[in-house]
Amino acid sequence: MDAYLQRIGASRSSSLTELHERHLLSVPFENLDTHMDTRIVLEVPWLYDKIVVQRRGGFCYELNGMFAELLRHLGYSVELLAARVFNGETFGPPFDHLALLVDDAWLVDAGFGAFTLHPLSWASREDQKDPFGVFRLVDVGDDVEVRRDGEPCYRLERRPRQLAEFVPTCWWQQTSPESHFRRGPMASLALPDGRITVTGDKLVVTEGDRKTSTDVEDPAAAFLQHFGIHFLQSNASGVLRQL
Repeated sequence: MDAYLQRIGASRSSSLTELHERHLLSVPFENLDTHMDTRIVLEVPWLYDKIVVQRRGGFCYELNGMFAELLRHLGYSVELLAARVFNGETFGPPFDHLALLVDDAWLVDAGFGAFTLHPLSWASREDQKDPFGVFRLVDVGDDVEVRRDGEPCYRLERRPRQLAEFVPTCWWQQTSPESHFRRGPMASLALPDGRITVTGDKLVVTEGDRKTSTDVEDPAAAFLQHFGIHFLQSNASGVLRQL
């Protein structure tokens, strides 16, 4: 875990807020394994090798799954919560997303892409101002809906889960034509005042209120330049082999 802390530029004395912020500024949200036909394994040694040793990123199951291990190692109480992501029209399937409840007090999410820079108070139902927007938690039946600037992000179950329970939906995210992770390779990383994203043939940089989009001639070179990731597009059908 010391190597993990070094990976994100934090220390054992870092606060939860600092750990969360440094993780987002250091570890990209990316789906490149899906497009290299590499099966994602939701087991800590595999995730450690990818995120810490290979200095890669991942999506929610990987990033929050591994971040939970770091927080537990540092003495925090961590529960894994399942969520259904809002796609602009409706909410996705159960286990669509994985987020963390820390010390029964903080919603922590280092694996949703564009989201908060800092943890959110789990108890508050008022607006919570963050460098990346204004967030609010709303009770919806038995669930808790997280909204950003008035728009839904996802709905969380309150029941704690185990990482293994996310395996079937993780598989679906990698293989189903309906999964948005299958639409194309992408990688994105938070900046102190914005975000940098490579997706398709575009490089998109957001800095404060300013957003620029630049054409990318060689996406593989862009992934290497901006995220240090060697990307090799697979020619396979997109259906991962059972291992």
